[in-house]
Amino acid sequence: MRWPQDAAGWPMADYSRLILHRPHRWHVQEAGTGKTILLIHGAGGATQCFRGLFPMLMQTNHVIAVDLPGQGFSQSGARQRCGLLPMAEDLLSLIRSQGWAPYQIVAHSAGAPLALQMADLGLSVPGGIVGINAALGNFKGVAGWLFPMMAKVLALTPFTADVFVATATETTVRRLLQGTGSRIDQEGLRLYHRLANDRGHVDATLAMMAQWELDPLLARLRDIRPKVHLITGLNDLAVPPQTSRDASEQLPNAQLTEIAGLGHLAHEESPDQIAALIRS
Repeated sequence: MRWPQDAAGWPMADYSRLILHRPHRWHVQEAGTGKTILLIHGAGGATQCFRGLFPMLMQTNHVIAVDLPGQGFSQSGARQRCGLLPMAEDLLSLIRSQGWAPYQIVAHSAGAPLALQMADLGLSVPGGIVGINAALGNFKGVAGWLFPMMAKVLALTPFTADVFVATATETTVRRLLQGTGSRIDQEGLRLYHRLANDRGHVDATLAMMAQWELDPLLARLRDIRPKVHLITGLNDLAVPPQTSRDASEQLPNAQLTEIAGLGHLAHEESPDQIAALIRS
């Protein structure tokens, strides 16, 4: 998507700006004063997923939400840098270039490995990392090699993103979201439908899936020292709650909270509940 041409109706648009920091042009939303909280979305999402959390947190904090490269309104300048380590390096470089000093990072799904990877690269996070349905596990069994291979094939196949966009009706997107175990409002559905109808966003998400490699980070979880609060919705069908349980046993300073009735998009289903946990 293009900023500002496609900005109409986008949540928190008044707080948006673009930052050119090589190799990407980043879309950032920033507001509030106080200790800094950095918000990182998961694969296939964008800043819109924090439309409930952002206004609550900015009342007492300096809040920054960023679109990952190629997703949302951020423009990727290096498609080969969509893997976990290079993306963490680029995001960390952006943070340092802007003089941001995150007291806390709140990260959803695949955003959580990015936050932990940045901490492992030396980013200080005094207030800790909050992982909402953190994607800190690989697929098991045959899916462990089949799904990543399929992602690589799809990302390399011409016109895959075009086909997805052409078939991404509102009904299709609703079914995809329901498949995560979450029920979000009509506004949330509309925004995900916008993302699913943007070729650049879909292509960047496929590239991220194809290049993602968790094993080196998972092998180092015991060495990651910041406080980590993992929040998992017991209805999550995308990242099973057991993933957070397993990760909490590996991380040396971890706390785990399980919430009944919420799915993978817990922060969109019940932002007030998640905001309370973040503040705690």
